[in-house]
Amino acid sequence: MAASIYFLDLSENQKRQYIDAETVFLSLVQARKAAAEVRGSMIWRELRGTRTLIRTSAYGGQKSLGPHSDQNQQLFDNFMARKASLEERVKALKAQLAIQQRLNRAHRVGRVPNIVVSVINALENAGVQEHFLVVGTHALYAFEMAAGVRIAEQAMATRDVDMLFDTRKRVSFFTAMKKLDSSLIGLLRKADPSFEVVADQHYSARNNDGFEVDIIRRNAGVIDPHPMRMSDAEEDFWAAQVSMGEKLQSARRFDQVVIATSGEMALMRTVHPLDFARIKQALSRQELREANKRGKDALQAKIVTELVKQYLPHLMESSTAGATPGI
Repeated sequence: MAASIYFLDLSENQKRQYIDAETVFLSLVQARKAAAEVRGSMIWRELRGTRTLIRTSAYGGQKSLGPHSDQNQQLFDNFMARKASLEERVKALKAQLAIQQRLNRAHRVGRVPNIVVSVINALENAGVQEHFLVVGTHALYAFEMAAGVRIAEQAMATRDVDMLFDTRKRVSFFTAMKKLDSSLIGLLRKADPSFEVVADQHYSARNNDGFEVDIIRRNAGVIDPHPMRMSDAEEDFWAAQVSMGEKLQSARRFDQVVIATSGEMALMRTVHPLDFARIKQALSRQELREANKRGKDALQAKIVTELVKQYLPHLMESSTAGATPGI
C-alpha cells in the first residue's frame, strides 16, 4: 500500500494555530522554571538585636543570609523584584494559554485523549515527569504532531497508555515522592479521581471510563530492586518488567508538545521516532508475542519510518553511527 494513505495533513490554519499555541506553552514552561528558582521568600527579622536577612523556602525552611548591609539590602531588593516580575509573567502567560487552548479546540488541532494529557500534566506539576517516558501507541501522537499530520486511525486505537519508568533515576524519584508525601496512584488521581490500581494487575490503574495507565520498567539487573513498588503506599503500582525496557530506556529522547481534544496541552516525553520504529520492528518478529500485537507492531514501525522520511527528514540518520546499540 502507498505510504500516503497513512497520513492526512493538518490544514494551514491548524498548523498556524499549533505553532502559536506551542510558543505560548513553551514560554510558560520556561517562565515557571524561572519562577521556581525564586520560590519561597526573603524577610528581615530581628535576631539577637540585629536586623537579619532570612531566606525562606517553599517547604518552610529558613536560612540566615547575614545581618543588614548594603549588599544584603541589594540582594533582597533584587530577589523581590525578580520574584514579582516572574509571577506577573507566569500570570500573563497562563491567561494567554487559556486563550490558545480555546483556539485549539475551535480549530480541532488536538486529538490526544484528554486523560493522557491530564496524566502527563499531573506528573509534570508534581515535578516527576522526567522519570517517565510515554512509549507504545501513544507515542505516535508526538510524532504526528511534529510532522503536522494525522496518522491513520487503525494504527492509533488503544485504551491504555504505557509509561516507562527510568530505574536509573529511582533514588531521586523516591526522594521526590517522599517530599510530596504522595503515591504514584495519588498523583494520577489528580488527573482523574476514579483511577484505581487493578487488583490482579498491579502495574495498571483503570478509571471509570475503562482507560488504563500501565507502569513498566526494564528487566531488573544487578543494581535494580525487584519487585519495585512506586512508593511506600500499599495501594500503589508495582512496575512491570518488559522485554524491550532496556532498549526503550537507552533510546534517544524526543520531546513534543501535544494537544488534547479539549485543547489542553502537555509536553510529551518519548523516544526518537526511528528508535521507536526499530523497537516495534523487533517486537513484530518475536514469535511468542500475540499475533495481533505483532501485526500492529509491524504496521506502526512502517508508518513511523515513512512519517520521518516524508515529513521529518532532518531526523533521518546519515549513517549507522547514530543508531541505538542493539536495536
